[in-house]
Amino acid sequence: MSLRAIGRQLITVLLTALIGGLLGATLVRFAPGFGAQESDLNAQLSAEARQALHEQDARERNVLSYYAHYLGQLAHGDFGYSRSLNRPVVELLRDRVPETLYSIAIGVGGGWLLGLTLALPATWKQSPLYSTTAALITGVFLCIPSAVLALLFLVVGSPGRIAIALIVFPKVFRFSRNLLIKTYALPHVLTAKARGLSGLRILGWHVFPNIAAPMLALAGVTVSLALGAAIPVEVVCDYPGLGQLAWRAALARDVPVLVNLTLVIALVTVAANSFSDLLTPSATRDVL
Repeated sequence: MSLRAIGRQLITVLLTALIGGLLGATLVRFAPGFGAQESDLNAQLSAEARQALHEQDARERNVLSYYAHYLGQLAHGDFGYSRSLNRPVVELLRDRVPETLYSIAIGVGGGWLLGLTLALPATWKQSPLYSTTAALITGVFLCIPSAVLALLFLVVGSPGRIAIALIVFPKVFRFSRNLLIKTYALPHVLTAKARGLSGLRILGWHVFPNIAAPMLALAGVTVSLALGAAIPVEVVCDYPGLGQLAWRAALARDVPVLVNLTLVIALVTVAANSFSDLLTPSATRDVL
């Protein structure tokens, strides 16, 4: 892993995040109802207050100038101010990021636990019935949106964050199963089997060292996958995380909040995928 490759990945992460933030501001600007003010119906506000709100909307109409001004503020540590929630954006992020990190941790941890629990027996037994059943189960969860799963858990009274784990685990199962099958077929692993070494010793001394890098790369992918699933889950289950914040900001067309959220999500997603690319050997890159 050269410094030049790391530098290229850092530049890619930064540029992609900046473009993502600009696209987020553009989508909000051209969304139906942009510029409509609920304050116009509030008789308690003065004419000066309504005029100030409309002037702020006018500044946000030119997306390029607004985004340039936003980046200038961001360079000085100013994330902007949320009109709809009447708080600085940095405070909103500080309060809600831990909740989303908790959702991601539950999703990644549960997804890995379930995925590896199903993958290891599928590798050892090589049973067509077991492999087909496991593949069918993972295929079903790949087809169900995270919001639908969260709604189902909400109806039955179970924690909605389990839905994030069920979104992550098919990726873990399929990747780890394919990688383990290939690794167990390597000559030195077959030799260890022929010498009568125990299954746990083969797994610990001959298999894990070969799969450590690609599995670590998969961890980066599952983080971005869990983040994407956490957004709708937090909205459906009303968890006070970034997903709920994004939903409320979208309803209010709160540009400063949405631009910051887009930037954060883009940074995490691209950084996780770049981390995966740096760690994934070319021989196993196609498995991801």
